[in-house]
Amino acid sequence: MDSLIIRQLQATPVLVPMAYPVHTASGSITQAPLLLVDILTEQGVQGHAYIFTYTPLSLKATSQLLHELAPLLKGQACAPHALATMLEARFRLLGNTGLVAMALAAIDMAAWDTCARASGLSLVRMLGGAERPVPSYFSQGLDGVERGVKLAGECIERGFKLMKIKAGYPTLEEDLRVIKAVQGALGKQAELAVDYNQSLSVPEALRRARALDDLGLAWIEEPTRQDDYAGHARIAQQTHTPIMIGENWFGTNEMAKALHADASDLVMPDVMKIGGVSGWMRAAALADAARVPMASHLFHEITAHLMCVTPTAHRLEYLDLAAPILQQPSQVVDGCITPNSSPGSGLLWDEQAVARYRVS
Repeated sequence: MDSLIIRQLQATPVLVPMAYPVHTASGSITQAPLLLVDILTEQGVQGHAYIFTYTPLSLKATSQLLHELAPLLKGQACAPHALATMLEARFRLLGNTGLVAMALAAIDMAAWDTCARASGLSLVRMLGGAERPVPSYFSQGLDGVERGVKLAGECIERGFKLMKIKAGYPTLEEDLRVIKAVQGALGKQAELAVDYNQSLSVPEALRRARALDDLGLAWIEEPTRQDDYAGHARIAQQTHTPIMIGENWFGTNEMAKALHADASDLVMPDVMKIGGVSGWMRAAALADAARVPMASHLFHEITAHLMCVTPTAHRLEYLDLAAPILQQPSQVVDGCITPNSSPGSGLLWDEQAVARYRVS
């Protein structure tokens, strides 16, 4: 078909209630600040994506940034790689990171969705893969013993073979008490991983990781500051439990630096921060070259497609942020999520819900 021409870019900020508020060592998230991004073309094809701004404080700023970018896209061909090259050049001096990177990734994801819909293909088919069930893990927060054990029961009921909880309580003893209680509730039916969300110094991370080494955890995630690759390398070298990092890499250059430093045993890019679909594919190539297992972070609707074309695919994170504003939320079957076979990524907004949660 003829080239798709972008007519309009829309960005809609919403605050969506979360079924499972996420408590971490650095704060709690009870509502998901999401930015819904739509590309409308002259040919009538529409593509959709969303990003998660973590805090409502950055929601309107990111929405305004996309509003300012809209005139640059009008009249352009909806060609993701060409768009990325053009937009990245605009921000070369400022730096393509933070909210800028998130906004550009949103455009990239929406552009890929538009192209897939126009071709009549699911996103995974557009990328040369095929739909399959993707093993997923049940991602939860810093919930204490009682709630952690209850959620472990739900993890088993839904067929997940892996659960992740937050750690980083004030003392190692509290970490151990919660981790052992949740592990006991999971039994042999599911593994457990823990996420420190960058809350420890390197010496304290080493102390706690060594204490966790005999528990057989699936991984320890971001035990220290995310950009301290040397520190993570020390932790990975001196502990037996696999170390996982990657959700905070802004672009594949950061991923390459971390891989070069041997900063972790496992990697977990975030599609919003790594550069959208285009960035993810570059990240998957890096992980493949290094033979490092690659998991996903958030956005399971789109990353289910991407994991199907990731050579070293590991586990898909299931932390449901967008279900309340979607017509067809993803379904978990036996702990797996299968990407849709309909055209695009499968994202369709529930317009009534969007109107209800929209931030003016």
